[in-house]
Amino acid sequence: MTVDYLSRIGNLIRDARKHRGWTQTQLADVLATSQSAVNRIEKGHQNLTLEMLARIGEALDSEIVSLGGGPVHLRVAGGRQLSGSIDVKSSKNAGVALLCASLLNKGRTTLRKVARIEEVNRLLEVLNSIGVKTTWLNDAGDLEIVPPAHLDLAAMDAEAARRTRSIIMFLGPLLHREDTFALPYAGGCDLGTRTVEPHMSALRPFGLEIKATAGEYHALVNRAITPGKPIVLTERGDTVTENAIMAAARHNGVSVIRNASSNYMVQDLCFYLELLGVRIDGVGSTTLTVHGQAEIDVDVDYAPSEDPIEAMSLLTAAIVTSSEITIRRAPIEFLEIELALLEEMGLDYSRSDEYLAENGRTRLVDLTTRPSTLHAPIDKIHPMPFPGLNIDNLPFFAVIAATATGQTLIHDWVYENRAIYLTDLNKLGGRVKLLDPHRVMVEGPTHFSGAEIMCPPALRPAVVTLIAMMAAKGTSVLRSVYVINRGYEELAARLNSLGAQIETFRDI
Repeated sequence: MTVDYLSRIGNLIRDARKHRGWTQTQLADVLATSQSAVNRIEKGHQNLTLEMLARIGEALDSEIVSLGGGPVHLRVAGGRQLSGSIDVKSSKNAGVALLCASLLNKGRTTLRKVARIEEVNRLLEVLNSIGVKTTWLNDAGDLEIVPPAHLDLAAMDAEAARRTRSIIMFLGPLLHREDTFALPYAGGCDLGTRTVEPHMSALRPFGLEIKATAGEYHALVNRAITPGKPIVLTERGDTVTENAIMAAARHNGVSVIRNASSNYMVQDLCFYLELLGVRIDGVGSTTLTVHGQAEIDVDVDYAPSEDPIEAMSLLTAAIVTSSEITIRRAPIEFLEIELALLEEMGLDYSRSDEYLAENGRTRLVDLTTRPSTLHAPIDKIHPMPFPGLNIDNLPFFAVIAATATGQTLIHDWVYENRAIYLTDLNKLGGRVKLLDPHRVMVEGPTHFSGAEIMCPPALRPAVVTLIAMMAAKGTSVLRSVYVINRGYEELAARLNSLGAQIETFRDI
């Protein structure tokens, strides 16, 4: 957009806002941005995407700036090498866990550099609907959360709750605040049936019982029941562990949790709870001992660490486009297995000395990739709980393997049908054979070519498809990319800053 165009659009937005009787701050709150950003927009000093214009139009109920509320698509001009450097943003999964955990605290929580993604937006809508005050403090993504004395759970935004699977992590905090409550069934990625039974077995020792009726989980808490022995998780899942930790945090006693996940978002949650005065022994291991506090009323300031899955996404984009880029602030502790495997496949890269994240605990490095000739690994690629290869990073190896010489077997044993979506690479010229719902055989090297594809309904396979389009000759279109916006903040724009050519558009 030209400066003149931006000024004219800014004037239209200002007039529409004033006509509605809103201040810049009120509009900023609806858009989940800052007053200063709205001020820049109205002065014509802020570049605007079609998506942002559509959001502004919807907020102001103004056809002048509304470009339609249909799905967002991406048009990708592929075959371009990337260059430059980019910072990894804060962890999406840590951010959503900390939003849920803020309900444990009667005091004010300030979270630094929270990812402004749709998953966070949905949780904020839920929190706001039950009386929690949330305020974006600045353009850096700092977020203030102030809970009310009493939550209004009857007013919960059910539509927003059903659009995020993270709502299930309200169970652990709410069981300490309410004797009975209901939560809508969770939504999120379409990855097959994800049973909630592991959550139930983790929370029953704290007196929580759940009945599922009419699209809701109905919870009843028996205060007479408390953990009498160690809690052994039947599944070493991240959200299951987080729910158990949050339940233990407000239990007035000591809780031992075994077979706990020690993944990155679990560690961030533990670091935050320690600031609240909850002592947790064994952070980073599979046995956690939580010394709970019956009452927590502390004003805290916490910066969640960087996202290893986003770091892997950027690393994959560099590999498949044969690019030399520097990925700054990569949480190395949660990428070491992935990097070891990529080294085995022939990746040429270097890493800086380690330094600490803003939370003072997580180890970071800067990674610099170089164009490399890859070959298939000797053994199959499969995920394992931390410290193994991250479950969310597994799909990226499908498009990486497609650029390598030889056959690679990828075994996604966790989800019932996520591997199926990796066959979308075939529409771009890949050779991906589905062996069963959990396994694919990828044959490379692949010479990707452009195509138009409906975005897979699962987050990581969707990004894998986008990255393959970046490597493909010609122009590709990826349609209906809401699922990507659930987990990544302005991914297209950030890739464009490295030299990609990705355009966001809507059907108008």
